[in-house]
Amino acid sequence: MARRAAAERMLISPAGICSKRSGRSGFTLLEIVVVIFIISLFAAVVLPSFTGIGADGLKTEARKLASLLRYLNDSATYNKQTYTLTFDFHEKTMSWEGPDGSRSQDLGKITSVFLPSKGVVREGQLSVKFGPLGLRENIEITLDNKDRQEMKVGMNSLSGRVKITSNEAGNGP
Repeated sequence: MARRAAAERMLISPAGICSKRSGRSGFTLLEIVVVIFIISLFAAVVLPSFTGIGADGLKTEARKLASLLRYLNDSATYNKQTYTLTFDFHEKTMSWEGPDGSRSQDLGKITSVFLPSKGVVREGQLSVKFGPLGLRENIEITLDNKDRQEMKVGMNSLSGRVKITSNEAGNGP
């Protein structure tokens, strides 16, 4: 009799033994919760990387420029050489001469350069010298993108420190 009761509880399908409820189609609440959890976890990880893409590009370019300023300043001081960083707003290029030779690249998002001796330069050509004692005067380079965001990369000539600041274009000092 125990065998008969066990046989009534279990159905045999062509694929094998299954429970009585397996004939019903659909998902259990647990399966739906797990799928929603996985989708929300994926969205939480992936979606923030898509927001602010323009700002990230501006921030990346500012960091590269800050790195270049530190590199030229430190190399000139260490090697007791003079290296030049040239901004050509007419050709829209930036070139530099360093310990590894001459290099050039597009200005990218650079819109102006401020030097106390020259003021704000937005056109023409400007050369900045990094000598054995480092940069001769403070420099501030402004980067801007089309989303009206602005970043400034400044270098202090006495300390050799580079600072990146950010603000909305038109709202700054």
